[in-house]
Amino acid sequence: MPAKAKKQKPTSLAHGRPPGIRKPTPSLSSKATRTLIRGHHQLHKALAQAEQAGDHVKAASLKKQIEEYGGLKSYQQASIQGQSNERGGDTSKVLLDWLRESLGPAKSSSVKPRMLEVGALSTTNACSLSGLFEMTCIDLNSQAKGIEQQDFMERPLPNSADDKFDIISLSLVLNYVPDHQARGQMLHRTLQFLRQSSDLRSTLPSYDSVLPSLFLVLPAPCVTNSRYLNEAKLTEIMESLGYKMTQRKLTTKLIYYLWLLKEGPAPSKRSFHKREINPGMTRNNFCVTMT
Repeated sequence: MPAKAKKQKPTSLAHGRPPGIRKPTPSLSSKATRTLIRGHHQLHKALAQAEQAGDHVKAASLKKQIEEYGGLKSYQQASIQGQSNERGGDTSKVLLDWLRESLGPAKSSSVKPRMLEVGALSTTNACSLSGLFEMTCIDLNSQAKGIEQQDFMERPLPNSADDKFDIISLSLVLNYVPDHQARGQMLHRTLQFLRQSSDLRSTLPSYDSVLPSLFLVLPAPCVTNSRYLNEAKLTEIMESLGYKMTQRKLTTKLIYYLWLLKEGPAPSKRSFHKREINPGMTRNNFCVTMT
């Protein structure tokens, strides 16, 4: 009789993040910013593979390379510059455009939808400045006042509906998680932090057409050029969690989604394994799995 599989603990995001360093990163050009971010992702991917294989010598070498490459500080600095207004990189503008019509103008006296922004780099993006939301911002290594230093995978679960959120933002976060199983765990964990429509109606009537929702942003190639993932499979995964796509935008670099959490319990849990669906030498290996 086969032994029972050991229950897997949700993976901490910090597992795949590089160590921080003290030196600040100077201002970078757009090309240098892209090169730095791409280099970090390649090193993190190699590190995750080495750790999974139990190759401690290689893992130690890769960690040293990541430190020499600038660590978490340089990655975050590059990400902040890449999302600056002058470079047109504030992804929350897209979310704000999608929600503004339904949410209406900001009213200081009204109850506002609660947003949890995971991987927040600043408190001055479009959603934070709109006045439409009650914001909670978290990141593994806080870079600004108002951002709580916290790993989403280790954030305490809400005790009641009042502690939950109406929208969660995962903008360029899921692709940073180095392990395909951990990505699935992250998506599944969002369900525990979103209020149900029935709870939301008592405080935010008429918003149930757009909330509760998950805002998901990925580099476009994660969906359009992966061996293991395409939009059909991503949609299947999200629908298995109880989400329905309500908005989508594809650019040359990014793909944006707004997923509405449907009322009621999630459908029966399904498994999604790593299986090649788009063969090709030029494909990347981005993948999301659930077991």
